[in-house]
Amino acid sequence: MADVAVATVLGPHGAKVVPAVEVDSYNLELKDDEGFLGDRASRQAFHDILETWRKPARKHGADPFGDTDSHDLSRSKLAEILKDGEPEAAAIINSAISAYAEELAIVVRRFLKAKAWADTERIAVGGGFREGRIGELAIASANLILKAEDIAVGMVPIHNDPDEAALIGSLFLAPSWIFKGHDSILAVDIGGTNIRAGVVLPNVGKAADLTKAAVWKSEKWRHADEEKVNREDAVDELIGMLKGLMKKAEKEGYKLAPFIGIACPGKIEEDGAIAKGAQNLPGNWESSRFNLPARIAEAFPQIDGHDTVVLMHNDAVVQGLSEVPYMPDVERWGVLTIGTGLGNARFTNREARDKESGKERKSGKDEESGKDRDKESKGKDKEKDKSKE
Repeated sequence: MADVAVATVLGPHGAKVVPAVEVDSYNLELKDDEGFLGDRASRQAFHDILETWRKPARKHGADPFGDTDSHDLSRSKLAEILKDGEPEAAAIINSAISAYAEELAIVVRRFLKAKAWADTERIAVGGGFREGRIGELAIASANLILKAEDIAVGMVPIHNDPDEAALIGSLFLAPSWIFKGHDSILAVDIGGTNIRAGVVLPNVGKAADLTKAAVWKSEKWRHADEEKVNREDAVDELIGMLKGLMKKAEKEGYKLAPFIGIACPGKIEEDGAIAKGAQNLPGNWESSRFNLPARIAEAFPQIDGHDTVVLMHNDAVVQGLSEVPYMPDVERWGVLTIGTGLGNARFTNREARDKESGKERKSGKDEESGKDRDKESKGKDKEKDKSKE
């Protein structure tokens, strides 16, 4: 019965329409001659480019980064070197940022040419790579490249901390009525490297548009570092994290809503199955016999005495939803999440779409009214002609 209620009241998993926006497209897999286009702008792609720019230094002298592997150089360390490090090391980082920005601009151009991304006005860029100065400079450089080519789309870093954006985005999966009498929710963000769970506060008393929403507490499990971890281990770990967070929230006096939002990589089917795109997760998450929302609902059948509603959507979609309060001035916008891979989603604000539909309906009615008036006028003219005869 709980599954039926979820489907009837809140809509399916991976929904095309959520309260604030229509999800026009997500998990779009564009390809070029070298494979998946998104791989050109992944986090690994940046570190590969950095390695390319270190080779000349090694060949003609000493590498200012020493023997450290390029993929082991954290973005915070690179930002520190960029600001106060040796000029040659800073020059290598700058060159890598510029080269990566060119690749990111190529990827954005291709997305904008896709039918599902037509008329996109703004793109928010999130994911782990966005965090810190290196990511911000790469995004700004790519945006400048597009501006130089008169491509009218703005690229902006996602507003919330990338580690928290998908948790906050879960608030936008559920209708506002579910929060009545409650001040927090449980949210999950599953990625190719980490699984996060958190208690999210809508803080509607501070801002009804959820711009003041915040993560109260969260836990992270880095499954990529684990050996021989499988899907069941991961699900058990996630359930344990959620139970621990629930106890902490209740102890602190928070009233959790009977809702759990899940952000997960891949193409999410209406029944909660993952059709494709979960290859970076531990074990087989695409099995027809596996359903994560059902497993979570089984572990948490009720919260605060009410049947628990579990909703899951693609991780890029949910991270993008955290930007809803910052996109009221545009109609069509997208999100790119740069991490283990390149996530993507495109949205249309429902308020703007409803206004547009209203205008079309009004235009149609006016047109019909005009036709009726013309018919009426012609009828009167005929009557006049007959009277003259």
